[in-house]
Amino acid sequence: MNIKAIFLDIDGTLVSFKTHKIPQSTLDAVAAIRSRGIKVFIATGRPILYINNLTGLEHDGMVTATGAYCIDRDGHVIQNRCIPKTDIARVVNYLENHPDERLPIIFISANEMFLSQYIDSLEQIAQFLNIQTPPTREIRSALDMDVLQMITFLPADRQQRFMDELMPESSAMRWHPAFMDVIAKGISKSNGIDAILAKEGISLQETMAFGDGGNDIDMLKHVGYGVAMGNAADDVKQAADYVTTEIDNDGIAHALKHFGLI
Repeated sequence: MNIKAIFLDIDGTLVSFKTHKIPQSTLDAVAAIRSRGIKVFIATGRPILYINNLTGLEHDGMVTATGAYCIDRDGHVIQNRCIPKTDIARVVNYLENHPDERLPIIFISANEMFLSQYIDSLEQIAQFLNIQTPPTREIRSALDMDVLQMITFLPADRQQRFMDELMPESSAMRWHPAFMDVIAKGISKSNGIDAILAKEGISLQETMAFGDGGNDIDMLKHVGYGVAMGNAADDVKQAADYVTTEIDNDGIAHALKHFGLI
């Protein structure tokens, strides 16, 4: 295999939901492939402000916010694609005209974020992801932001109507039943990967990606070799070229050994 770049999802792929840490076998495997000249990039739905769990991991850049914000190893911005302000305005106007609507939204830019309204169930989700709930502000504050991503706590059965009526210029992805990530239409992890590869001069056929969630399906199909974690859902596994063991059973190291990369 002629692999020159590997893209790694964070939650459930690099970082265990059980321990909130990267397994030592993964740290060792990543160090080994980087020592061979293979570049390693993060490819996550998390915004840059929520990436707090990569202690000990050396990497060469990041695809964050499901592709909306991409940076190289030195933090230089490669891609910065915001949600159209017309979509943000429709959401703000709708919620201001429906004050009884219980619809918490986290609005996120490259350097700040806030929560539109607090509900008790958010604390459980924050603990699950090992993150802090952001401060609450008036939703109209979003009109003054360059919003890269919205984390919208909306049931799946309301998602399509919400997007069709309020955010037609954006797209939604869901990797957790309690919320969806909203980004500008046309943006995805695959799109972010392409931006990274264009800068690095690496072809798509020379890439591999690892993932476990619904927002990884497109990425796994897009790269040269897609690897699904053993803890991934069935539709993610079906999108992959190879299914490795679970994250807590040395999944990344197992796959890299399988393909002869370490």
